[in-house]
Amino acid sequence: MNVSEAIRTRRSLGKVKPDAVAQELLEQIIEAGTWAPNHKLTEPWKFFVMQGEGRDVLGNALGDIQAAGAGDTSEDAVVAARESGRTKAYRSPVVIGVAVEPSTDPKVIELEEYGAVFAAIQNMLLQIHELGLGAVWRTGEPCFHNLMNEAFGLNPQDKMLGFLYIGYPDMEPKQGKRQPAASKTVWLNRAADL
Repeated sequence: MNVSEAIRTRRSLGKVKPDAVAQELLEQIIEAGTWAPNHKLTEPWKFFVMQGEGRDVLGNALGDIQAAGAGDTSEDAVVAARESGRTKAYRSPVVIGVAVEPSTDPKVIELEEYGAVFAAIQNMLLQIHELGLGAVWRTGEPCFHNLMNEAFGLNPQDKMLGFLYIGYPDMEPKQGKRQPAASKTVWLNRAADL
């Protein structure tokens, strides 16, 4: 598959088989992430590969965050929240958390560090697709919660930018749709064009 085909055919697949994914494939996925462009070559990404009971780190964090936001601190509610979080972490045989650890160098623009990690995630998603695996990139408020940082040993200035749930596809991908590129493009051939 060439790059153009991979870009156009990759889709988020939220339903995957429970079959294990070989270590060598996971290493290829992570390696693809490390080749993302990044200004000043800071390499601001950090990867957390969770398999088996290792997914409990994510599950417990999701449960703690859910319990903290529920308002109900009864023992039953906390137990239910933790179980709900744990279940979410087990939706695929492998979950890779991808975090940004921005450089503290004052010459580095923090937003560019985030951009580099987002590019790394896209590289990883394309590599996953090329390997015949399926994945979905899950984000949302729990990613950015301080309890998520604590669970993964991240510093306050760091952020978890998402979790890639990976496995062998157990669903047909939906057909992709996009607006025509022309509808989102402004061609500036001279200053008066704007």
